[in-house]
Amino acid sequence: MEPYEHGMLDVGDGNQVYWETVGNPGGKPAVFLHGGPGAPSKGARKALDAEKFRLVIFHQRGAGLSTPHASDPVADMGVNTTGHLIADMEQLREHLGIEKWLVYGGSWGTTLGVAYAQRHPERVSEMILVAVTLASTRELEWLYRGVSRFFPEAWARFSAHAGDAPDLVRAYADLMESPDRAVREQAALEWVRWEDTVLSLEDFGGKNIFADRASDDVLALVRIIAHYYANNGFVDDLLAHADKLAGIPAALIHGRRDLSCPADTAYALAQAWPDAELTLVDDSGHKGSPAFNEAIRSAVRRFSP
Repeated sequence: MEPYEHGMLDVGDGNQVYWETVGNPGGKPAVFLHGGPGAPSKGARKALDAEKFRLVIFHQRGAGLSTPHASDPVADMGVNTTGHLIADMEQLREHLGIEKWLVYGGSWGTTLGVAYAQRHPERVSEMILVAVTLASTRELEWLYRGVSRFFPEAWARFSAHAGDAPDLVRAYADLMESPDRAVREQAALEWVRWEDTVLSLEDFGGKNIFADRASDDVLALVRIIAHYYANNGFVDDLLAHADKLAGIPAALIHGRRDLSCPADTAYALAQAWPDAELTLVDDSGHKGSPAFNEAIRSAVRRFSP
């Protein structure tokens, strides 16, 4: 699954976006949208059938191998928004000579995928959306406050580090802009501790999947997440505009036990999008399960050429 082609795409604003293609050069085009935002993964290379798909993977602005890296405090987050990422996708699609592609997204990647498809429906053949979230105010208030009802002691620590600010996400975003690396490192560790706590009751997947040390990748991840979610993901009400997705076949796969992204969002999206088929996996949370993985494989087979 090593890439047969890769490069750096100049997308303007001083940004270079890393991209690679894996699988069959003559296969059905598809693009993988990683989560986070700010969390590229080599696991993306195994998302689709390598014999049947030409899979395009790119690292979103500030993350992974893209430059400038968001761990560097001089990297300008003002030119890192969902609108910029959608424009980057279009520039990459044109650069690779692809007319239309399947969009595969996970977690934050589902938000970006839906926003992209609403902007450019004519460029999307199908969609596979895993662990669905739309970055709505309701969802973000749940993730960074409401779910604290399950983890009151962890919440007390998480909120106290930001001075119990009313807008906790904005307070962390401000901490991640500090010129003092020590301040950024401590804020990043407290943030990922909370993220891991929210997922800690799941039966499958490793513990501390986000981090246990403040590496540059963790600093970039937290800086990007806090920046995006302090601004509601830089998206409007995506659910209210689900009619723009009409005619795009989609598979939505979601874990019923996902405390970070409750299943009602995936259900509401499927209700508003007649071309989308929702699979709720009873034993899965955000990190998946064997049954969750089989549901993904079933969706891949459904859309395989």
